[in-house]
Amino acid sequence: MSFVSSQYRPSSVSQDWRKALSSEKSDLHVKCLQNLETAYTVFSVALDEALGMRRMGRHGNAQQLLSLAPELCNRLSSPLKCLLGTMLVHARHFGITPNVVPLSPENFQRPRSQRVARFNELFSVVLLTKRSQFVSKISTLEDLVEELDEGFVATAEELLKEESIRPERDWEQLDAAHYDLNTCLRETAVLYKSFLHALPEAQLAEFQTTLDSRCLAAGEAARARTRHVAHRRMAFLKGQ
Repeated sequence: MSFVSSQYRPSSVSQDWRKALSSEKSDLHVKCLQNLETAYTVFSVALDEALGMRRMGRHGNAQQLLSLAPELCNRLSSPLKCLLGTMLVHARHFGITPNVVPLSPENFQRPRSQRVARFNELFSVVLLTKRSQFVSKISTLEDLVEELDEGFVATAEELLKEESIRPERDWEQLDAAHYDLNTCLRETAVLYKSFLHALPEAQLAEFQTTLDSRCLAAGEAARARTRHVAHRRMAFLKGQ
């Protein structure tokens, strides 16, 4: 049984992006994306500063700034995964069918990210419905965001502990992961607007409640993790 709103008419992703949302949907869209953009900007600035300090030979300052980056990366990736996961669950349960285009490998830097995007691009050809293509793309992005977050944190920790065998390469890997997370954010923003266009107004409150509760739980888990990691990191820095 389809729950797709009778007011929604299939068009294209580009038309969805240009088309205005209803007032309530627009409020939810703007609020969610503003929070994500803020998290990305803070994360990006901190990493750029760390990279700049390293290029200038100020390695101590670079290390201090890098010590902030894992937490800031998680502050972006955690709500991003919440949004993707909530859209995925809702689309599966209610049969929401938004417009979708596959991921493009050229929009990513890491070879692993490019392979994942290429698989999504090829797999979308054999999927018979837009709904299955939408679910596949969200699942791919959700897994990719988690992988990028975990990889970024692990690489940063190795650099902070001076356990990296190839530090120059690992700093480049951090920058590439940051780039690919930004691509995931942009892809999610486009998906989210198409999803909201397809979402019946009657389901908006339920979707927002689910999204808020999932993000709250993820935020509490992230804060607990941050306190633990920060304690270990401060002890390490004091011992340098």
